[in-house]
Amino acid sequence: MRIPVVLSIQGRQSYMEQEPETIELVTDGFLEYRNGGWELEYEETELTGLQGATTNFRVEQGSVTLTRSGTLHSQMVFREGVKHESLYQMEFGALMIGVCATRVWAQIGPEGGIIDLVYDIEIEQSTSGQIDYHLIIQPK
Repeated sequence: MRIPVVLSIQGRQSYMEQEPETIELVTDGFLEYRNGGWELEYEETELTGLQGATTNFRVEQGSVTLTRSGTLHSQMVFREGVKHESLYQMEFGALMIGVCATRVWAQIGPEGGIIDLVYDIEIEQSTSGQIDYHLIIQPK
């Protein structure tokens, strides 16, 4: 059963030699327990720069997988201390992205929950920075 939820998302991106950028967003989404894990889905907006994309977080024991589809396609798997590489396909081209999580924490149930991710990111095998996501999920 898909549960309508309200998401409060805080993202902080720190890229080399740039001032950190913080994004805060409140949006609607859906939460569902499927195949042994929780899935959280929402539509991106112009504020995030990813308008036209759908974001899905899948939370399982010890890992969180972030998948985006629509105007861009990507999949990033977060496990503490494990590097994951994937293709990040956008309308104008593709990049190889590598992520290595330093924190993966999630507590989710039918009443909502929290997802915390902190990870280092590489773009085309070059260290680029660190991203910190904090999601609060509440039933609508």
